[in-house]
Amino acid sequence: MSEPANDDAPHTTANENEAVAGTVDPTAQLQAELDDAKDRALRAQAELENVRKRLRREMDDERKYALMPLVADLLPVVDNIARAVTAAEKSPEASGLLDGVKLVAQQLEGVLARHNTKRIEALGKPFDPNVHAAILQQPSADQPANTVLQVAQEGYQLHDRVVRPAQVIVSKAAE
Repeated sequence: MSEPANDDAPHTTANENEAVAGTVDPTAQLQAELDDAKDRALRAQAELENVRKRLRREMDDERKYALMPLVADLLPVVDNIARAVTAAEKSPEASGLLDGVKLVAQQLEGVLARHNTKRIEALGKPFDPNVHAAILQQPSADQPANTVLQVAQEGYQLHDRVVRPAQVIVSKAAE
């Protein structure tokens, strides 16, 4: 005869029986591994796309600013040509030479402009430490404080980067 069921005995589920016996459902284990592999693959794909975007951005910047050293080397030439024009304008005998030097200056400015190098506008503008370098402050009753009164040396930008800041004299409040 069989014994009656003991209601005091602990009840176990099928999953608990498998865990106790040390066996795991192979389908569930394979599904978990597949989900994990899919997640890793998606993360690796996203990381690869981020690396590609970063490299593309770095290469674009590298191409965009490749002329920076050349422009920096040409700026003293531009300055000297401007000084030659200024000096020749003061001498009436140098009119023929002056015209030639002005043409060279215009040509050089045109070449710089074609390569996205532009002069930083400073005169009469508010002082901006990102594009101006203050070399002197002068009291001024005519201009508000921190306004560029005079440009000692022109500044230039290649695209949006400063190649050389404009050296300026800035106003301060009159005493």
